[in-house]
Amino acid sequence: HGVLPYPEGTAAAEVLIAADKGGSSAKYVFQGLGIGFIYKGILSIAHLWPEKVHLNIPGLKKGQISLEATPALMGVGYILGFRIAAIMVAGGLISWLGIIPTIAHFGELLKSPMFPESNLLISEMSARDIWTNYVRYIGAGAVAVAGIITVFKSLPTMINSLKIGLKELSPKAMAAVQSNIRTDRDLSFKIVAGVVLLFLITAISTPYVVGVDQMLITRIIGSLAIAAFAFIFVTVSSRIVGLVGVSSNPTSGMAIVTLLGTSAVFFALGWTDMLSKTAVLTIGTVVAVAASIAGDISQDLKAGYLLGATPKKQQGSELFGALSSAFFIAFAVMTLGEAYGFGTEEIPAPQATLMKTVVDGVLQANLPWSLVLIGASFAIVAELLSVPSLPFAVGIYLPLSTMAPVFVGGVIRRMVEAHRKRREESVAAKQTKSGILLSSGLIAGEGIMGVLVAGYAFFTDRIPAGVPFGVKGIPGEIVSFAVFLVLGYYLYRLATRTK
Repeated sequence: HGVLPYPEGTAAAEVLIAADKGGSSAKYVFQGLGIGFIYKGILSIAHLWPEKVHLNIPGLKKGQISLEATPALMGVGYILGFRIAAIMVAGGLISWLGIIPTIAHFGELLKSPMFPESNLLISEMSARDIWTNYVRYIGAGAVAVAGIITVFKSLPTMINSLKIGLKELSPKAMAAVQSNIRTDRDLSFKIVAGVVLLFLITAISTPYVVGVDQMLITRIIGSLAIAAFAFIFVTVSSRIVGLVGVSSNPTSGMAIVTLLGTSAVFFALGWTDMLSKTAVLTIGTVVAVAASIAGDISQDLKAGYLLGATPKKQQGSELFGALSSAFFIAFAVMTLGEAYGFGTEEIPAPQATLMKTVVDGVLQANLPWSLVLIGASFAIVAELLSVPSLPFAVGIYLPLSTMAPVFVGGVIRRMVEAHRKRREESVAAKQTKSGILLSSGLIAGEGIMGVLVAGYAFFTDRIPAGVPFGVKGIPGEIVSFAVFLVLGYYLYRLATRTK
């Protein structure tokens, strides 16, 4: 927590600190909160202008640059800084200005669909279609290898943590732990190990928990796969959100890697029927949930670290929250499924379709491994060039529209830092702090409005229709981009203000 920025956790802590201190600190945070709240309302409720801006690149077949003009992502980029934001957008540019145009150029003369797509010709696809059908596999391969590299890099820390946990099992060590300073006390390793062991025993001994097959060997292998992949991707997820934030956490990429690995094991054992596919999807679902929760909890612990909270108490509360919220989340998902139907225009669920394709591809021996391995090579090359492979791989996997506003925020941070070098140290520190406070408010404000919009959609079974006089099409995108630039200029001016 002392190394990685964890933007949402930092934002939450800054909001609480500013509210407690009052004065100018609170002013900056609440300015950002109000701007983010209203901005998100304009986009998601009033629909005054489009949220995404697109620009087709002349002379580059199906080359496209896009941007989600949202204040939260700009704030995330400002908190992350230029370096990480630039690496992420570099991965996105390779996908959208390199890989997609290459596929479009060489595939336009094909008279039949190119595997793994079975219906559309390359010439009939949009840039988004090519990204969905081909680049996502490349991105998944990059995320997989980058995640493995991250795990190997984190092994010393993980092993050290495990050693500390095992030492806690002795009474003497327990007494020493209790004497540690309050902010270093974690939940007892006995409790953590006990919960994990209880889950494994339950999953193995209870039919229908891992898939619908009642074979004991299936449940044993499935439970061990969950434990192994969850252990890996909880670590990876925590590090990713520390770098790029929860909103950019490629949980679906981790789920796809889990599905690839588990499906390969099942295929080797000859388990390729529908029940086996269900078991694989169940394993992937559990790991995806674990990775997602890990990212969120890591942000909470970052906020606690900055506020001086006791980790042990936080961890206990997080455990209770995760267990209790599971029922409500399941109910919400089932309700949305009944209201809209998954795979419909309202809930297209593209990741779910991709995951089904992955499972079918491995178990039926027709997965596009060449695309996955191409992505793996990108991650390896990044490491050889001393470029952090994980944010680079995330950039390849996620839409460029998500990376672009993060990059804009990083550029603004770089401009502020350049301006800061010409100031006295005390003034420079205040400038940096004010920008982070405003960015924190932008993230928090948009998040609050997002929750309200989601609540409205849940209880009314529809999304806000918007006002009839909203600006649409190209004029709307111009307005959206212009307002986004104005917001960026305001962030820069506030962060470089001397008073």
